[in-house]
Amino acid sequence: MSTSSPGAPSEPQLERAVSRWQIVGLSINDVIGSGIYLLPAATVLLLGPFSLWGVVAAGIVVALLVLCYAQAASYFDEPGGSYLYAREAFGRFAGFEIGWMIWLTRISSAAALSNALADAVARFWPWAGHDLGRVLVIVVSLGFLTAVNVMGVRSAARTGIVLVIGKLLPLLLFVMIGAFHVDMDLAFSGQRPDPHDLQRMGEAALLLLYAYAGFENIPAAAGEYRNPKRDIPFALITMIVTVTVIYGAVQFIAQGTLPGLASSATPLADAAAGFGGEALALILTVGATISILGTNSNTMMMGPRFLFALARDGYGPKLLAQVHPRFRTPAAAIVTQGLIALLLALSGSFVQLALLSMTTRLFAYIGTAAAVIVLARRFRDRPGALRLPGGPLIPILALVLCLALFASASWQNIAAALIAFAVGGVIYLMPRKGGHDQRS
Repeated sequence: MSTSSPGAPSEPQLERAVSRWQIVGLSINDVIGSGIYLLPAATVLLLGPFSLWGVVAAGIVVALLVLCYAQAASYFDEPGGSYLYAREAFGRFAGFEIGWMIWLTRISSAAALSNALADAVARFWPWAGHDLGRVLVIVVSLGFLTAVNVMGVRSAARTGIVLVIGKLLPLLLFVMIGAFHVDMDLAFSGQRPDPHDLQRMGEAALLLLYAYAGFENIPAAAGEYRNPKRDIPFALITMIVTVTVIYGAVQFIAQGTLPGLASSATPLADAAAGFGGEALALILTVGATISILGTNSNTMMMGPRFLFALARDGYGPKLLAQVHPRFRTPAAAIVTQGLIALLLALSGSFVQLALLSMTTRLFAYIGTAAAVIVLARRFRDRPGALRLPGGPLIPILALVLCLALFASASWQNIAAALIAFAVGGVIYLMPRKGGHDQRS
């Protein structure tokens, strides 16, 4: 798969416009979303006084997956991400199925985040939480993000940077002010979890994974980055270090300043109100709104690139494989995702859609971790390729982790994911003639 058709040099091509630090900003924007505003209460409920260590340990564990993506990204300058890595390692069918499941993840994530945005806005504008108001928030937010992405990757990247600044400032205020009000006894008190309660441990693991998820989207738009082989690994590693530090600090402040944290529906705002007053609580509420909008901005930017890559390889209508002649973006794929996400957002709840996105997302992680083991042998001598310490050890550990997480999901979510996988297999059997990847 390439960014332009070799047989049609006059076709519009994707514009390589996104710089290294813009990719860093986009990767942070993609990970820090609604999870950080829900994580402190939910993790305390599940892990008690060990919550802070759970958050930090999750960051270290997710770093295994991040390193897999960083190594794979160092081999390619084409769009596709997990789809591309699985296809190159295991063939067209594996690649297609991974790309298909990732695209379903992006749609369900966009729909879930749109519902979460309506909930967040409703906290200071109650009309947005019901009926017409809720519909308006969902339609306007998805319509705005779709339009921004159609108009160009530059505008999408700049919008993402503005939103990541808007979401980080309230969190930094929360940490800096809250640091002077932490009660160390409160921070590490509470009921200890039963290590033999495997279901509870599984729920905690999936929750923590949700909070760190999203980094896998970044390589999908590699065809629009200036130097993807070098810049994507740098951005991913910078992101996981930054996010782990932020999550750990926020968790510590929340645990040490809010009694009854586990029962709070808005933990950061409630904690902020306790030590900084209602003004700081409002800032955190606005920050949650910006955070959700920012993550959805990246979802609407990266998701269509998977659909675009699949269509260019002959799976789906030819229209979805076209680049807009003026904006030089996969406009048809962007609009298609926006419309389907809108329908899902209006028909489903945040919880249902978020759970679906987490289960399908694991297919991408499993595919990439396995692909890196193969690609590392094939491209070991490629100049500039990233080499992980321990050879295949990190990808193997990441693969085992993902399989364990998948097994910990509910049977309903596993069944839904397997049905979606089977539907993808049927679509694979009906390719469109003339795709870049149609080989005899």
